[in-house]
Amino acid sequence: MNADTFDYVIVGAGMAGCLLANRLSEDGRHTVCLLESGPPDRSPFIHIPAGFIKVGYDPRYTWPFETAPGEGTAGRRVTMRLGRTLGGSSAINGFNYTRGTARDYDGWAAQGNPGWSYAEVLPYFQRTERRIGGGDEPHRGHDGLLPITDCDWRHPLCDGFIESAHSLGIGPAGDYNAGVQDGAGYYQRWIHQGRRVSAATAFLKPARGRPNLAVRTGAHAAAIVFEGRRAVGVQVRMQPGNAQRTVRARREVILCAGAINSPKLLQLSGVGPAGWLADLGVAPVHVLPGVGQRLQDHFMVRSVVRVQGTATINSTARGWRLGLEIAKWALGRPSVLAISPSVAYAFAASRPGLDAADLQFHFSPGSYASGIAGRLDGFAGMTLGFYQMRPASHGHVRALSADPFESPEIQPAYMAREEDRRVVVDGLRLTRRILHAPPLLPYVLRDEAPPADAVSDEDLLEYARQRGGTAWHFMGTCRMGPVHDASAVVDAQLRVHGLDGLRVADASVMPAMPSGNTGAPTLMIAEKAADLLLRL
Repeated sequence: MNADTFDYVIVGAGMAGCLLANRLSEDGRHTVCLLESGPPDRSPFIHIPAGFIKVGYDPRYTWPFETAPGEGTAGRRVTMRLGRTLGGSSAINGFNYTRGTARDYDGWAAQGNPGWSYAEVLPYFQRTERRIGGGDEPHRGHDGLLPITDCDWRHPLCDGFIESAHSLGIGPAGDYNAGVQDGAGYYQRWIHQGRRVSAATAFLKPARGRPNLAVRTGAHAAAIVFEGRRAVGVQVRMQPGNAQRTVRARREVILCAGAINSPKLLQLSGVGPAGWLADLGVAPVHVLPGVGQRLQDHFMVRSVVRVQGTATINSTARGWRLGLEIAKWALGRPSVLAISPSVAYAFAASRPGLDAADLQFHFSPGSYASGIAGRLDGFAGMTLGFYQMRPASHGHVRALSADPFESPEIQPAYMAREEDRRVVVDGLRLTRRILHAPPLLPYVLRDEAPPADAVSDEDLLEYARQRGGTAWHFMGTCRMGPVHDASAVVDAQLRVHGLDGLRVADASVMPAMPSGNTGAPTLMIAEKAADLLLRL
């Protein structure tokens, strides 16, 4: 193949990019180039689940992003490391597999996106996964490349959390990936035989030997190349050395760089709001007001309780006990080295009278200093975090410099809307009820954060502002919608409005936040994108 010209050029080897590279190169008809700014995924800590503690904040494998200060974070900047290696964030994140609800996708279709209802996207979820274990069979897939397993590790605090949730009417648990969420239980995850299965492991690795697929790491996309209104390639800065070259696309350029980097790249390429392009000094190729708008993230608020009567990860992951856990892992037995940072879940309503859960809870039988994963507290603790699944507040991503290596302004506008603030306060009250319910109460030594004397709405809201942070679920900045929607960037075929040869296929196109973690829906989007492209 010509070294610099391909049928398809994919920007970003994250969850969507790895899957698309596999599908588009599978039958040998098309040549594909996959560009990744970061290095290969060779670190052993990527592939050992507990290694997220090491790689999740390692600048070699993450983007050094921070949010802009905001009222919802008491003027703080929130660190928001995202994956920058083969597999993207699936190489560093928390493993949990959550699709969302049927109502989510029916809502996408109702917003003017034909083909995106739950019945229409379900086959793409099924195509992606290889479900190992039980589940609601009509909704699950068994022949895909991504193994989805049940947690095989048990802890009395996790069992107590699940029983506490059930005692408050949250449950019982079914298959929360079968279109309806309710109850509490242990998470499903992409961990198999004690190892992380990232998108690179599941989808890219089987395709790497194909002569029609080129994978280039250290390849930082600087701009999309246009001829008129048609995208014909990507300008790339190759690392190390920063040499610039152009990789051309005969058919299409596909952005899979995520909800931060996809809108940034569009703006640097002259596609975005007119005023923002003018401030950048970038000549407009196509004025598209929605590029970078409608940013959303799940705002995670964690509560910590000091524990008595049982060991927690705070001690299990240290000293001789850690050595024992390493031995268990090496022998293929359940171990703390092969669990998610959030082991158990609950989906619940923040207040009576709601017709669906609006909170997702994440439970861990351990606690971390200042809520930062990797810095274990010196005391035995347990953590219960939650977020509002469908926030009303929206922010933006805006490039502030024409330098492609400069971070953009990222403003999630956490809790900007009053309804979001109300749900967060209600969520903290429900968190306290769960942690103090009879099944968990014998383990409670005392409330650590928020302290027991934080009881008023004002106290709880201020705690959320001071301690809340990202769930790393950024989406919506290249929103899918009809051409008459001023906020829309792509159509229901994922084609950028007003341009040719250019699509976006990642979490940025989501027109509304799904109810849960965004990894599985991103894979679904990539599966559907592959189907759309291969029909041509």
